[in-house]
Parts: sequence; structure tokens; C-alpha cells
Amino acid sequence: MSGALQVVFQNQRSFVSLPEIGSAYEGGFFAGQIGVSGVATHNLVVGPRSTAESSLRWKNPATATPGADSVIDGPQNTADMVADGNSTVYPAAHFCNDLSTGGKTDWYMPARNELEVCYYNLKPSTTGNNTASGINSNAVPARTSNYTTGNPAQTSATDFLNSTGAQRFNLGFYWSSTDFSAGYARQQYFYTGSQTTNGYKFDAALVRAVRRVAV
Repeated sequence: MSGALQVVFQNQRSFVSLPEIGSAYEGGFFAGQIGVSGVATHNLVVGPRSTAESSLRWKNPATATPGADSVIDGPQNTADMVADGNSTVYPAAHFCNDLSTGGKTDWYMPARNELEVCYYNLKPSTTGNNTASGINSNAVPARTSNYTTGNPAQTSATDFLNSTGAQRFNLGFYWSSTDFSAGYARQQYFYTGSQTTNGYKFDAALVRAVRRVAV
């Protein structure tokens, strides 16, 4: 009997519809799903541009950050950075962690693979993609090959279109919470999708807070 009930539950879950990419959802906007081996564990939510985006340094001074090196666990990366309680050391992480917007307070600085999902699903322009980037084992479905020039295409979510969308990502570099080395941290370029560039921590760059909702 319990086995039959489990099958019914699994079948019911398979019919649960997801929000449209870029639509209002859980205090922000639905950016897609993240998971493991192509199986979704969380829905990813991008914060409102007017309150959840800023231009800040990753770290003062530019030194290594033990523990903040996950490509998917943005909440833990952020927690590692804000643990000392000093917002002048990790300005970008504290901005995301301390954010209260959309009726939610559990915002954080996205890890590298989370930020890539935002680019893939909410790409602001028609610019050709960097074909040396794009593999993401935490995307849903998982991506095992790099972008083509035309895939991903510009998002169809009107609010995220370049120049006109109120929630758009700028055509620039955004910090992830993923540490790379003593002086550098991972970035996502929202112009071509390049993930090969690592920004100098002491330079100001864009940051956009996200949150996740378990599925």
C-alpha cells in the first residue's frame, strides 16, 4: 500500500508546473532550477533589480577566503564570508546577506553555477555567446557541453530584455560568491556569457542577490 501511495505522489509531482522564466515569484523573479545530476533540488529566485543589485568590491583586502569555493552552494559561501560580521571586509556578500526585499530576508550571493543559470535563462541581449563557457552540472537539465554562438538565445522574458526591461541584468561582469585565488573571485559576464574571467577582488563589480526555494 505504501509503495502505491509513493508512486502516486511521484506521479503527482511530475505534473507540477513551474512558473514562467522571469515571472514574479517568491519575492523576486523565477530564474530556473538548480540541482544535482540534472535532478532539481531548488527553484532559483533573482531579487528585484532596484533593491537587490549594487556595484561593490568582493573583498577588502584581496586575500584568500577559506571555505567560500563552492560552485553551487551560494548560501554557504555567503555565510563563510559574513561570519566575521565586518561588512567592510566582504561588501558584496554582506549586501546580499543583509538584504530584506520582496517580503524575504534569506537572500545570498549566488555561487558560480547558480549565476550561470541566471545568464542562460535570462540572457539580456542577442550578442553571440562565448563558446568556451557553458558547461554546468548543476543546471536543470545538466549541461555537458559549452554554449553555441546562438544558444542560449536572448530571453523571452520582457522584464529582463536589455535596455528596456526593468529587471534586466546589465551587460557587464557580476560577482559570484565562488572564491578562485588570493586575489581573484569567479565572475559571470552577462554580455557573452563568459565564465573564464576572474575578477580582482578589490575592484568594484556588479552583484545581484538571489534566494532558493526547495522543490
